[in-house]
Amino acid sequence: MNSPSEYATRSLRKAAVLGAGVMGRAIAAHLANAGMEVLLLDIVPKDAPSPGAAGAHEARSRLAIDALKALPKDRPAPLFSAEIASRIHPGNLEDDLSQLSAMDWVVEVVIERADIKGQLFERIAAHLGPKTILSSNTSGIPIAELSKTLPAELRPRFLGTHFFNPPRYMHLLELIAGPETLPAVMAQMKETAEGSLGKGVVVANDRPNFIANRIGAHGMLRTVQLAMDGEYSVEDVEAVTGPLVGRPKSATFRTADLVGLDVLLHVAANVRNGAADDPEIDAFTPHPILTKMVEAGMLGSKTDQGFFKKRKTEDGKSVIDTIDLKTLEYRETIRPRFPELEPLKQTEELIPRLRALMKSKGRGAELAWAILRDSLRYAASVADEIADDIAAIDRAMCWGFGWKMGPFEVWQGLGIARVCERMEKEGHPAPAWVLEHVKNGADAFYLRDEEGTACTLALSGDGRARLVARPGILQLVADDHGPRELARNAGASVWDLGDNVLGLEFHSKMNSLGGDSFAMGQKAMQLAEESFDAIVVGNQGEHFSAGANVALLLFAALEGEWEDIDLMVRSFQRMTMGFRQCSKPVVVAPFSLTLGGGAEVTLHGDEVCASAELYMGLVEVGVGLIPAGGGTKEMYLRMLDAEGPEGDPRNAAKRAFELIGMGKVSTSAQEAKNLGLLRPSDAIQLNADRLLSSAKARALALARSGYRAPAPRNEIPVGGDDTYALLEVGLYNFLQAGQISEHDRLIGLKIAQILSGGAHRSGPSPKTVSEQDLLDLEREAFLSLCGQRKSLERIQHMLKRGKPLRN
Repeated sequence: MNSPSEYATRSLRKAAVLGAGVMGRAIAAHLANAGMEVLLLDIVPKDAPSPGAAGAHEARSRLAIDALKALPKDRPAPLFSAEIASRIHPGNLEDDLSQLSAMDWVVEVVIERADIKGQLFERIAAHLGPKTILSSNTSGIPIAELSKTLPAELRPRFLGTHFFNPPRYMHLLELIAGPETLPAVMAQMKETAEGSLGKGVVVANDRPNFIANRIGAHGMLRTVQLAMDGEYSVEDVEAVTGPLVGRPKSATFRTADLVGLDVLLHVAANVRNGAADDPEIDAFTPHPILTKMVEAGMLGSKTDQGFFKKRKTEDGKSVIDTIDLKTLEYRETIRPRFPELEPLKQTEELIPRLRALMKSKGRGAELAWAILRDSLRYAASVADEIADDIAAIDRAMCWGFGWKMGPFEVWQGLGIARVCERMEKEGHPAPAWVLEHVKNGADAFYLRDEEGTACTLALSGDGRARLVARPGILQLVADDHGPRELARNAGASVWDLGDNVLGLEFHSKMNSLGGDSFAMGQKAMQLAEESFDAIVVGNQGEHFSAGANVALLLFAALEGEWEDIDLMVRSFQRMTMGFRQCSKPVVVAPFSLTLGGGAEVTLHGDEVCASAELYMGLVEVGVGLIPAGGGTKEMYLRMLDAEGPEGDPRNAAKRAFELIGMGKVSTSAQEAKNLGLLRPSDAIQLNADRLLSSAKARALALARSGYRAPAPRNEIPVGGDDTYALLEVGLYNFLQAGQISEHDRLIGLKIAQILSGGAHRSGPSPKTVSEQDLLDLEREAFLSLCGQRKSLERIQHMLKRGKPLRN
């Protein structure tokens, strides 16, 4: 047997995935995303030739090969970029078992049946290396039951690794130890999952369905029961179980369709068969309507019909029909009307909104409260069975089911005693341990002790348990134990992140950029020059930045306030160029939507530490404008530098034009590198929770390496009239082919004028320009487009419809 210390120091670089179905190949893809070399194995097809025949291995590995071919077509995309598929090597579960001995980690992803998993384990056990970690991607089968099928020497390095689907996008990974699993193995897997795979890890007790599925399935099943008892429609339920109460837009029934109704019934059966002492075991007997739908093949998205069904109209448009819960027939979707809920939608913060919900009267409010109440009660009822602390439960529901806040966070926010009192009045009393907690005078599940250590209510024994800090996490929260807010306005804040690093945070709606953001950017640079060693630009909102505040811009343009618009553009350019010229290093930490102005901010960092999930692009053309915060200038410089010292400026301009003119947006940080939006040297962080701390570490490293700001570029070669003519001809051809509109052509010519260095202006065509020259050209083009009626129409359409207008 290996010593525990061997696992603590090992790096897991080679992995095998057993099972090449939809989930198996998606897990293989994400392991490859993380840089691992992956062996993907599946069974040999019944009609495959015997080993040794010509082409036999390929034929015998057909299932894994076909799975690999399917990855580029799968949606949502499992791979960060297409070339990553080269790290996945297909094979089969007969001819390639000997390769398992070289694997650091083998994860089984076959059908959710204990007997089939056990048979596979018996087949592979002898082929595993002496240090290989084995895990099962089960969603609910007890690990202790599976462990019994393994040889004694393998059980200490066997555990459950429950990925949530789709693995690339779902943050949660539940780790479940078996009866003999070494703590060091659990620690190794936790570090690999968090550090390499980018997961939020929750350690779950070995109980049926673990944490998230246990609570999530109860919530879905209970909601169906409440809907049927109260004669609510599918639309009614969706209206009150989505963003209104801090849940995803998919709410209840659309989530059930995505999961699969057959899977939901399977998860329910796991609890009935394995947890007969569950305090609400009756809730896991599905309502007859669910059984009827499964029997009729209405399984959800996988069969194209569940609670919702997509159909084509006579004019070719796609519409979504909704099932009638009484007749099980599909009909047009009906918009629910709950007048008492409309005012609540204006409250952005979740807890104040839920407090108002508790006071509201009406059918919608009654249903929303009943569902919320039952989810809180059930989470508390099974808490000590499924987890060691309440934080694990809250994190599991947020990371696995997309809840904005976990059940205990919500309960505490609403007031534990207040909620308990209402539960009691309605005949649904809170669990005894919660009532005892209230009786002892406490009204919080989370607090800090006298030493400032974060604690959570212990689920066994007396008092509170220390809440173990998650490594590498930097939270922008103003309290006495973390970063310190130094300055703030409506659009941004400046933080002291510790270690003499300054942070600039955007926090407007969608983190759109305007005068407040630019002013705080200048404040950050001033403070950094005076007292700090480096700057990190980042935030912890839903998106890094969706771009400039076009609503404010539209208002100014309609009012003819051209000086204000000019000042706005100059302020933006002053901030981005300030980042470039600051004597202290600036590291930008973009994530999720990083569009337009957000991309321009990112382009001007000395380094970028990007989230792997990065949707970055210069998309200003979509609203009838051009990048004017230095983005057009910067993309030209990036493409010119890529050409090398003897490169042709026309080629650089053409590549930059394609990126800006087509508004290309990356689907990952890796693709952003492929497009040239990120540099090859920029870092990618798979774990979004660690993004800010990683960016801070890079900023410190730059500062300590003797950082010097880059010199201004005053001799930038440009193609002049040749570049302009090249781009003009391309635009003409696109217009003649009907691929662009006349206004698209006008915008394209504005971009061409910038990329050519100002061709077709008075005087001879330039050969070299400065960065300031290009910035002036950006500002001039931007202002001229703001005076175009069709550009304003595009801005209005984007604000109203959320999608571009091609007029």
